[in-house]
Amino acid sequence: MYQKIKYFFTLPTAGGIILMLSAILGLIIANSPLSEQYFTILSSYIAGLSILHWINDALMAIFFLYVGLELKREFINGELATNSQRILPGLAAFAGLAVPAVIYFILNKDNPTAISGWAIPTATDIAFALGIVALLGSRVPLSLKIFLTALAIIDDLAAILIIAIFYSSELNLLYLLGALGALLVLIFLNIRGITNAFCYIVVGIILWFLVLQSGIHATLAGVVLAMTIPLNNVKANHKGETPLISWEHGLSNWVSFLIIPLFGLANAGVSFAGLELSMLTHPIVLGVAFGLFFGKQIGVFGMVFIGEKLGIFKRPTGASWLQVYGIALLCGIGFTMSLFISMLAFTSPEFQDLSKIGVFLGSLISGVLGYLLLRFSAQKSA
Repeated sequence: MYQKIKYFFTLPTAGGIILMLSAILGLIIANSPLSEQYFTILSSYIAGLSILHWINDALMAIFFLYVGLELKREFINGELATNSQRILPGLAAFAGLAVPAVIYFILNKDNPTAISGWAIPTATDIAFALGIVALLGSRVPLSLKIFLTALAIIDDLAAILIIAIFYSSELNLLYLLGALGALLVLIFLNIRGITNAFCYIVVGIILWFLVLQSGIHATLAGVVLAMTIPLNNVKANHKGETPLISWEHGLSNWVSFLIIPLFGLANAGVSFAGLELSMLTHPIVLGVAFGLFFGKQIGVFGMVFIGEKLGIFKRPTGASWLQVYGIALLCGIGFTMSLFISMLAFTSPEFQDLSKIGVFLGSLISGVLGYLLLRFSAQKSA
């Protein structure tokens, strides 16, 4: 039994499965006799922050640290190291961000409060998307897996920039200057080639607190810290890993099997009490769901198709147009980042719940149809 459990956690699909189960559990609890206790616990305060805020502001900062480490590695030594490698997934990611935002805007333009949720359908959940691709195994060409990974990484970078620019509150100059000072210390440690993790962790915690108080969303401290962790030209550890690679490997399981599932459990809980079918046609629900499902596929597939027809670039090697379309559908799985942005975009619990319903619908339909299409296209080409 132990060996089977251990084997499960080595599967590339394990993180996505646990995240899905956590989200389902959150939904079940929120609509069970335990719902009152569930929401009471999330709203309970510890050291000046609610449990929900500790999850969304502190634990998610570690998630963004992990994402930042991955971004830095890919842009320096990985799949996005050269301009030629960046152009196709970069343009596809941009189109896959712009079209969903436009769809959401068109459907919510008459509501000034709802407009702030325009970024919710722009995100792609890399864990879910790659998990589905992993389930399909050799049915998906390696070139498409690399394309989806690169696109999702650029998508994460775009989400980070959106959060920093559009979802920061009124800035506190004093704390902002303090955060800048902490950043300079981290840069100094990097330049000096210091690899001691303790130094970076201590300064990183100070940076997180200062960013939290500054008005910029605290999770961005994780990204900033990641950019200063040494990758090249430093002494490797006994495993032959540089600090950045060591940190990335060390955080991987914690992020995949604790932080992200806990986030899903805490943020996916939508109470269906009083839910009416008419709510499914609410502009926020439609804007998010249509943005994820229609916007992502139109943006990503459309950019790849037009780019190849114009001779700007070619679609991933060995991939049929049907397979490219299947990958574009999977980009509509927004889940983690979409839920996160929805919590920043709206202060109203009603609007947050409506946006979550849209995320669930858009992500579910995109994931199921993307999986079926990729499976069908593999059989057709066999």
